[in-house]
Amino acid sequence: MEVLDKIDHKIIQLLLEDGRASFSAIAKDVKLTDVAIKKRFERLKRRGVITAISADLNLRTLGYENPIFVQIRSELSKNKDVVKKLKELDYILELHQVLGEYNLVAKIVVPDLDSAEKFVERLGTLDGVLDIKTLVVISEVKKSKSLPSFSFQKKLA
Repeated sequence: MEVLDKIDHKIIQLLLEDGRASFSAIAKDVKLTDVAIKKRFERLKRRGVITAISADLNLRTLGYENPIFVQIRSELSKNKDVVKKLKELDYILELHQVLGEYNLVAKIVVPDLDSAEKFVERLGTLDGVLDIKTLVVISEVKKSKSLPSFSFQKKLA
């Protein structure tokens, strides 16, 4: 098993803060060569630690309401079909299978609350959906760009 060391953790942290950071900028910060950083980055990708570098969008600026989390309870026998249908819907940014009273949670963004109402009604008509509960975000209190400090001790298979 391979362990993430403090340098790996620092590389990950710097990329979380700025996904466009160059290998040479990261190298200066961690006092290694840019070639060493590139090798570590590629190793982290191969191991599945880093899966993508992406943009963090301000959805309000783009004309969307704050996100809405939709808890969905589906018939277990139809869950695969429900998931397949939900994955195709445009307003759904994220879809998670969860444990608890509801077995799915979707994060949606819509241009306005009227659209949210229509979309949620549409979700309720999907074959296999038993119940829906919505949680409208009124403000984002915390959005971390860092990992817990213990994460660099994680062992990889």
